[in-house]
Amino acid sequence: MTQNLLALNWKMNKTPAEARAWAEELREKLTANDTELAVMAPAVALASLAAHLPPGVALGAQDVSAHESGAYTGETSAAMLVDVGAKYAVVGHSERREYHHETDADVAAKAKQAQANGLIPIVCVGEGLNVREQGEQVAYTLGQLEGSLVGVGPEVVIAYEPVWAIGTGKTATADDAEELAAAIRDALIERYGSDADGIRILYGGSVKPDNIATLCAKPNVNGALVGGASLKVPDVIGMNDALK
Repeated sequence: MTQNLLALNWKMNKTPAEARAWAEELREKLTANDTELAVMAPAVALASLAAHLPPGVALGAQDVSAHESGAYTGETSAAMLVDVGAKYAVVGHSERREYHHETDADVAAKAKQAQANGLIPIVCVGEGLNVREQGEQVAYTLGQLEGSLVGVGPEVVIAYEPVWAIGTGKTATADDAEELAAAIRDALIERYGSDADGIRILYGGSVKPDNIATLCAKPNVNGALVGGASLKVPDVIGMNDALK
């Protein structure tokens, strides 16, 4: 059985000092279970988190450069992230696609660079409200997936995040999530063969302690990419406990 992954995406929140306090509170309250926890923190907070997270809780970045090194002011390389202890890197989040105009090709380049340095990319895909209202969510999302995995190996996590459900309080139903997760699974099998069986597919979009268990009970949903509810330790504990 595939281990669930709870990927906590803080977005642009928490200073290094606040990150340390959060990690120390988590250390006090977390009990072991079968779910993997990973914290996707701002780059400046990663070192502080690495020193204070509970044992077994992984570290991740919210983005990674498509370049190995060089004259790319403001970017953070995969090697830098690995050196500070990161295991994961989110690529292609809907906010990066929208606000920074990242294309599927950009996402694939970042994912390849992450893998080349030993990071596991969490590749995000998902449709906006207009696409869903037209009933084209499956075709749209699979198109994004195909473009975002060009040249990318199977050491990857996929996060399905319907854009209309991110930070809006609206959540796709468990059946909505499974519809896309199953379609993504089939596409991954076509691309990677039997290696696709071990690829985790996460749901992201207004995940909370009271809905995560229902979402993750679906056969092709293997955890969640969580935004707002990741910022408070009691919510994280609630989600963690719901998956026991």
